[in-house]
Amino acid sequence: MSLWEMAAVFAAGIGAGTINTIVGSGTLITFPVLLAVGLPPVTANVSNTLGLVPGSLTGAFGYRRELEGQRPRVLRLGITALTGGLTGAILLLALPSAAFDAIVPALIGIALVLVVLQPRLSRALAGHRGQKEYGGPLLFAGIFLASAYGGYFGAAQGVLYLSLMGLLLNDTLQRINAVKNVLALLVNGVAAVFFLFVAHFDWTAVLLIAAGAGIGGVIGARVGRRLPPTALRGVIVVVGIVAIVQLIIR
Repeated sequence: MSLWEMAAVFAAGIGAGTINTIVGSGTLITFPVLLAVGLPPVTANVSNTLGLVPGSLTGAFGYRRELEGQRPRVLRLGITALTGGLTGAILLLALPSAAFDAIVPALIGIALVLVVLQPRLSRALAGHRGQKEYGGPLLFAGIFLASAYGGYFGAAQGVLYLSLMGLLLNDTLQRINAVKNVLALLVNGVAAVFFLFVAHFDWTAVLLIAAGAGIGGVIGARVGRRLPPTALRGVIVVVGIVAIVQLIIR
């Protein structure tokens, strides 16, 4: 890479770490940049996954106050996310990208509708949910599938998490966002460990994204924690729409 290309990858890492902590979809920033500097798609994908781990870590740490009292929930959902993330990482090396390309934009669109309608739907479902703390089998199934997608590619994974948990958990959006950051960290981490043994990395890209994402995670936590629920939903919707457009035209 040239010096300017390295600067672009580093800057993309900062942007991805920031937006991942607030909402998700940071991959839509870093992945196109890695392709633009000449990395093959699979190498770009696995390098991006490993590089974003520090950003997920700093983002989750930045939301540590919102995680208080959620340890049982994080443990249960975390095991599901780890299993799904590993499944997705395996599928990345076994399936063509077209296997996900057709369905993911539709999934994100549905997720955005759920995010917008979440307050009204939650009130309507409040009397019918027996497991408000953990969300029940539907949430675990959704987290597994979203995590499998995250281990495979990951763009807008956070939007899927937020829509699922916002609908099926009886909690504030900021506390749900804190859990989302931990789940994203687990998925990125398990996928990265798997890729270390079976895939080829561009270590310059990994280090540049890691450095930038670590900084971005801190920024994202400071910004995201100050957003009121309505503003946070607005950011989720905007990012989700951008994700749909990029996934359709890429």
